[in-house]
Amino acid sequence: MASGKDTIVCELCNRQVDSVTRHHLLPKQEGGRYSETVDLCQPCHSTIHRTFTNRELARGFTSVQALQQAEPLQKYLNWIKNKSNITRISNRRGKHR
Repeated sequence: MASGKDTIVCELCNRQVDSVTRHHLLPKQEGGRYSETVDLCQPCHSTIHRTFTNRELARGFTSVQALQQAEPLQKYLNWIKNKSNITRISNRRGKHR
């Protein structure tokens, strides 16, 4: 019998999570205010924006598949995929973005 709670899955790491945030595949600052969005867990969303500038996202990572295949995210994606207990991480932006 179903518990009444919908299953929420992050579209990047494919983990079952408690909540998701909306990520614009084309960043709003790069003209994507009304563009397609995807549901990402907070750790994935923070890591994407820590790893790439909005310009880099707009130029080469406008799909979930492109993000999943991005070389700079491979170590993170391999680490997070089996971490069911991680719901929030703190990423500080570097000075050389």
